Amino acid sequence: MPHYPDEIEYSDKYFDDVYEYRHVILTKSIAKTMFKVTEGKRLLSEDEWRHLGVQQSRGWKHYEIHRPEPHILLFRRMKGTNPQTGQVGEVPEMARA
Repeated sequence: MPHYPDEIEYSDKYFDDVYEYRHVILTKSIAKTMFKVTEGKRLLSEDEWRHLGVQQSRGWKHYEIHRPEPHILLFRRMKGTNPQTGQVGEVPEMARA
């Protein structure tokens, strides 16, 4: 039986040599809304996952459907992505000062 939290849950970030990753666990009602949109057959665009209530900094991409638990969204972004702009390789303005 799948675990559905009362509120959207966000994992800590984890990394490999190229990407940073995180997963997001949807509530049962939000997962039902997602299934109506995608029928569980395609990835969500940024506009779609934000519309569902997922809140993250910029640059994250929904990159894979976890078939055993499709209510768990898998995200990744390139290491070095600016979380304010979503662009890779930019130095955040605060770090320039």
